[in-house]
Amino acid sequence: MCSRASLYGLWSAVLVALALAGPAAAADKLSGAQIKETVSGNTVQGKMEGTGPYAEFYDKDGTIKGEGYVGAWTIEGDTMCFQYGSDPKACYGVAKDGGGIQWTKDGKIEGTGTVASGNPNKY
Repeated sequence: MCSRASLYGLWSAVLVALALAGPAAAADKLSGAQIKETVSGNTVQGKMEGTGPYAEFYDKDGTIKGEGYVGAWTIEGDTMCFQYGSDPKACYGVAKDGGGIQWTKDGKIEGTGTVASGNPNKY
């Protein structure tokens, strides 16, 4: 049977180890040129916090093609901006996280996705 003191010692050691380990590896924020290189001519599919699942082809001419809709994309500084019809333009930072990407706004991850080469969905 463990004493309260030995349990306290064990928890203290665990907390110290966690503190020394530091935060989880952060995703690498992409520059505007890196964003363009990553998405231009490719499809990104994933999930956005506010709207749910998505799959979009980002044509090199700046056109977004999805299932049943189109839009436009641009790179502005180190953000990717999206315009769908008369909706206001929305811009997001992009970070690479292992094999995927993260869409960020105001320091918060708003969505995630993976990049597929070309237009596999034939949008």
